[in-house]
Amino acid sequence: MYEWSDEHLMVRDAIRQFVEKEVKPNLEELEHGDTPPYDVLRKLYRTFGLDAMAAAQFDARIQREKAQAAGEEVPEREGGAGPGGDGGMMMIPIIELCRYCPGMVTAMGVSVGLTASAIMSKGTIAQKERWARDLLTLDKIGAWAITEPDSGSDAFGSMRSTARRDGDEYVLNGSKTFITNGPHADTIVFICKLDEGNDPKDRKVLTFVLDRGMPGLEQSPPLRKMGLHSSPTGQLFLDDVRAGRDRLLGETEDAGSSREGAKATFSMERTGVAAMALGIVEQCLELSVDYARERVQFGRPIGEFQLIQLKLAKMEVARLNIQNLVFRQMAMARDGKSMSLAEASACKLYSAQAAMEVALEAVQLFGGNGYMAEYQVEQLARDAKVLQIYAGTDEIQVTHIARNLLGWD
Repeated sequence: MYEWSDEHLMVRDAIRQFVEKEVKPNLEELEHGDTPPYDVLRKLYRTFGLDAMAAAQFDARIQREKAQAAGEEVPEREGGAGPGGDGGMMMIPIIELCRYCPGMVTAMGVSVGLTASAIMSKGTIAQKERWARDLLTLDKIGAWAITEPDSGSDAFGSMRSTARRDGDEYVLNGSKTFITNGPHADTIVFICKLDEGNDPKDRKVLTFVLDRGMPGLEQSPPLRKMGLHSSPTGQLFLDDVRAGRDRLLGETEDAGSSREGAKATFSMERTGVAAMALGIVEQCLELSVDYARERVQFGRPIGEFQLIQLKLAKMEVARLNIQNLVFRQMAMARDGKSMSLAEASACKLYSAQAAMEVALEAVQLFGGNGYMAEYQVEQLARDAKVLQIYAGTDEIQVTHIARNLLGWD
């Protein structure tokens, strides 16, 4: 049986204290004051040594890769999640932050997770040294740009952003939308298609790494949205942006590399939803239990009414199920394994739906108070909804799961 260790719980309590001190009192400003979350996230990294740990792991990995490139025999050893590590220490901050501010996790995850991981998995050693280290330590902020205004769930088939060869360089054009960290990103992983005058559906998919301030690159102000207000979301516009081959990820036009890299990123993003959902569900349940004890109607606490007890019981069942999915991820990481795309889709589908159901039940339990911004369940309900949309909608998850079962993937 897998469960939180004493060490996990000690770290959880320390991070919970940080969140209640640094995030909770500033929640109004983070959610509604247009204050980017990056300074608080960097303070979290410094407080718990996450930046130094990330830098040390990066440096050790690069040393191994350089030795391997030189033909030296190097024992395989990765820090953090992997054989000998369960990844729990990285999940705990996600869970605890999501109890109050899921948007901060999205901003952090896209920068440290998606953007850095794309470069680390497919980039050359020089590209990793140039961009990934600063992303992993949060010294710089990253954005991963694939979604376009008209593409929706058909990310590759409807992609219109292009790269055109021009001598030793490429000229990039197009636009991206719903880009997390887009307004503030220092480093952007930009996915587009190679325009060789052929039909768009037959074009290779390429990935470039861009820097803030490049001529022709425009980053919009933050967009207004339903939830995740503490996670800046924007648009990107590229008008004849010139990029050398050193910005082409992996310095290769291998279309399979970019497509597989994007799919691996989707898997990572989907598995991360379980930890986010767990934080939201834990907080909704805790708030609901407290409210059911204290709120008096018809002369007694509402927790005595059977319908309220049913709501609380269903919330607890959801919490246990999502926590078990998190434990499964940790056990797989300990054994050096990771979820397949179909497994990641199943994990996301259930976790996202459960988080949304629990959050809405919490609002219902609070009644009129639950609809008011004064009570946190209102915010958590808005924030939970996006878990069913980003990293692939529920409908896309269903497709991946079913096609895998049918043997069509």
